[in-house]
Amino acid sequence: MSMGPEPINLFDFEAAARERLPKVEYDYIAGGATDEISVERNRRAYESWALRPRVLHDVSALDLSTTVLGTKVSLPVLIAPCGGHQKAHPEGEFATYRAATTCGTVFAVSANAGADFEELAKAASGRRWLQLYPFRDKEMTKDWLRRAKDAGYEAVCLTLDSQWPSKRERNIRNGYRNLRGVNFPKAGGDAARGRPGAHPGGGDPAATWKDLEWIKSSTALPVVAKGIMTGEDAELCAQAGADAVIVSNHGGRHLDNTLATIEVLAEAVAAAKGKTEIYLDGGIRRGADVVKAIALGAKAVFIGRPLFWGLAVGGEQGVVRVLNILREEIELTMAKCGRPTIASIDATVVVKAPRL
Repeated sequence: MSMGPEPINLFDFEAAARERLPKVEYDYIAGGATDEISVERNRRAYESWALRPRVLHDVSALDLSTTVLGTKVSLPVLIAPCGGHQKAHPEGEFATYRAATTCGTVFAVSANAGADFEELAKAASGRRWLQLYPFRDKEMTKDWLRRAKDAGYEAVCLTLDSQWPSKRERNIRNGYRNLRGVNFPKAGGDAARGRPGAHPGGGDPAATWKDLEWIKSSTALPVVAKGIMTGEDAELCAQAGADAVIVSNHGGRHLDNTLATIEVLAEAVAAAKGKTEIYLDGGIRRGADVVKAIALGAKAVFIGRPLFWGLAVGGEQGVVRVLNILREEIELTMAKCGRPTIASIDATVVVKAPRL
């Protein structure tokens, strides 16, 4: 297939990926719950904040590095835990992990990854977190936590919003069956709800805050709680001992009709009262989006769908290019706003834009 012109932004990557991927796979990646209002809102909500450019600040040397969980990353964009990277490229998670290593960022490996997480750990030298759910099976959870630590994973990312299957209508229409990741035991049980469109490996619907506390007490690794959309839950995460929280509506894939993640970020930051780091995912497509999220209190952001577009277009190098485009756009946004470091990006960088 002809490459066409070189993609110069993430939307170009999406268009190129759409041409390359089978429709059912593109729809799985692009789709969301029911009317996909939240998918669209995540994206559109960034427009409701405007940047406040500043001049005559020395921006001759820009530093995009920051820390997450106390360890340095070279840019504030991390790779979200999404399952099945081989949907987009045969090298799958191995390509993504090498790209993350090259770019000096964290790769959060999905519980539903298409690669053995212990094998993956040997494929590159970068930073990696392992995502899991509050599984029904406590022994399986303990086993995963032990193996994650032994394999050099730096944190566990506990996804809390997948306790019930969602209704993703593109998948239902396409008769799409998503296979469980290779890391799950082969038998049915925990999450093998096999109806079309169902999430194959998710959380225990009976899980409570005690489960988060139990996981925190069962591992020496930092615990990152993913899927928080209210101040109340951010505060409860902090109380349960979470080391960080990801403000996320699962890319609009689980519950429709929520606010955008960028709209609830400030509420989550305020509720956490500095007890836990706050990250954000959902709708990040431009460097300016990243700067706005940091200005509103996020320590870093995650990208999900764009990693699949990068893989589909160019494998490992495609993901590197996606991250580098965001880096270049973050740099120019910081420079124009007179902010030479990530730490210098504060609430005065943005203002709520009145409706035109």
